[in-house]
Amino acid sequence: MTNSIFLYIYILSRYSIIMALRKGFSNIGYFKGWYFKCSTEDKTIAFIPAYHYSNGKKSASLQIITDNKAFNIPFEKLEYCEKPLYVKIGDCIFSDKGITLDFQGDGLTLKGTLNFKDLSPIRYDIMEPFKFVPFMQCRHRVYSMSHKICGEFSVNNQTFKFENGMGYIEGDRGRSFPKKYIWTQCCSRNNSLMLSVADIPFLGFHFTGIIGVVLLNGKEYRIATYLGAKIKQIGENLVTVKQSGFEFTAKLLKKKVQPLAAPTNGNMCRTIHESASCKAYYRFSHKDTILCEFTTDKASFEFEYH
Repeated sequence: MTNSIFLYIYILSRYSIIMALRKGFSNIGYFKGWYFKCSTEDKTIAFIPAYHYSNGKKSASLQIITDNKAFNIPFEKLEYCEKPLYVKIGDCIFSDKGITLDFQGDGLTLKGTLNFKDLSPIRYDIMEPFKFVPFMQCRHRVYSMSHKICGEFSVNNQTFKFENGMGYIEGDRGRSFPKKYIWTQCCSRNNSLMLSVADIPFLGFHFTGIIGVVLLNGKEYRIATYLGAKIKQIGENLVTVKQSGFEFTAKLLKKKVQPLAAPTNGNMCRTIHESASCKAYYRFSHKDTILCEFTTDKASFEFEYH
């Protein structure tokens, strides 16, 4: 069965390459971005450095989302390295070691330093085996499910102090965000989870893509389409997925949304809405055993599945 799946992916990959060559690569927009979430008991802030290519033009941006405000700062360029993770945009640096902020302009002042330690990378690529398929609309990567943060920085006159704060790092790259998708993430001292459900266009048809990780007391549970995950229920602000006796439910209870720019063919022209820290309910079970169930006001949520 596994060999058949990889053969099918290989055939689709070859077909994708041929179609892309016929169309011409110059018409293909592109983006790459990283998501650094930092939380304390009473505050949450996320930084999203990204670069974009659209209509033959390159650009970059740094978006910042807090509990009650969002910023979008344009830049001419961005430098990055994947191993080890290092992103430099202007005089601001984002890495798997921490964050250094140094920016003033456009009515915004950023200054300070955060240090990361005890990162929790997942066991293998979240896209596996779809990482082998070229020209997918969007690819996801998880760098750290949970890590400790210490340090201090300011955004205008608001100071964020971190003493044993919690962090999470992920990234996306491709052409566009899915038209319909759900994304949520939450972490605590011993546990962390993320789930993404999206409508994926590919070679003229669509399928529901599911990727998720639940990290409980050091044990990793993987939920994914390539492992047999399927939608059990999806509705307004609610999604339940199932896989081999496992069930994962995420429900958005109270929004605190802020607008963010998202890519369409590399152009950051779409507006999505994210709650950096909101009230949500989670339940993860295996057959008749509840592995975790809780309600929190520290969840991050995007519900763009309408």
